[in-house]
Amino acid sequence: MGGFSSERPVSLSSGEACADALEGEGYRVTRIDVDHDVATVLTELRPDVVFNALHGPFGEDGKIQGILEYLEIPYTHSGVLASALAMDKEQAKRVAKSQGVPVAEARVMARTDFSTTHPMTPPYVVKPVREGSSFGVVIVREDQSHPPQIITSSEWRYGETVMVERYIHGRELTCGVMGDVALGVTEIVPQGHSFYDYDSKYVDGGSKHVIPAQISPKIYQKVQTLALKAHKAMGCRGVSRSDFRYDDRFSEDGELIWLEVNTQPGMTPTSLVPEMALHAGHSFGEFLRWMVEDASCLR
Repeated sequence: MGGFSSERPVSLSSGEACADALEGEGYRVTRIDVDHDVATVLTELRPDVVFNALHGPFGEDGKIQGILEYLEIPYTHSGVLASALAMDKEQAKRVAKSQGVPVAEARVMARTDFSTTHPMTPPYVVKPVREGSSFGVVIVREDQSHPPQIITSSEWRYGETVMVERYIHGRELTCGVMGDVALGVTEIVPQGHSFYDYDSKYVDGGSKHVIPAQISPKIYQKVQTLALKAHKAMGCRGVSRSDFRYDDRFSEDGELIWLEVNTQPGMTPTSLVPEMALHAGHSFGEFLRWMVEDASCLR
């Protein structure tokens, strides 16, 4: 847990919650706040299983997974290739689209190529290609005359490449996958935020989770089908979560767009996927036990 990405505080919360619950399930748990000497620490400790509660770069992009494969220590969640693929929004979108998963039109460009003209007709979203937790996400509205200046400024610290993606109006839906089973669909309703940003994800009262989402059975099942399809297309293992936008302003069928798959979703008892697991009848401890028993190498 922990680590050195932008998502360190979230990872520490996930890690503490998981460690406490796993101890409650009878496991002997060692908490490792990951630093650059993690391979040495793991070599000395030689755990039976590593529960990966890292989020963001290094923990979620195939790097820690590669170390664990080299050390031959079984671990939870997805393996090297699926983690690296899902973390790269451009490549993940390409793979998902090839499997019939609907995605929004987008282009990838160097942030230095932003000029005084819009790279796409507004509204659109600018997001880092390899970040999580909505870090660096900027929404450009219809009435904005110029591209966002923050992207080319020295304050930008989310990489030199960004994705410009058509903005999808509508509702935020998400669906977890546990093994080869799609869990329930949750609607996320930001409270006092314009979109599901970092604060609405992690600050108390920042968002409301509605499970099961109040949508038609047809759309509900479609979200589950697409979440499972994306999970399998990326080669994910264990637990993942796919995020969607659903625009039902003009019809119930509307437009359903897949945004991304998260291979290391938040893991506190009130996080989205544990809530979905509870909705399916699995307590937090039982859910984590399943993940530990599912752990392996060659994922």
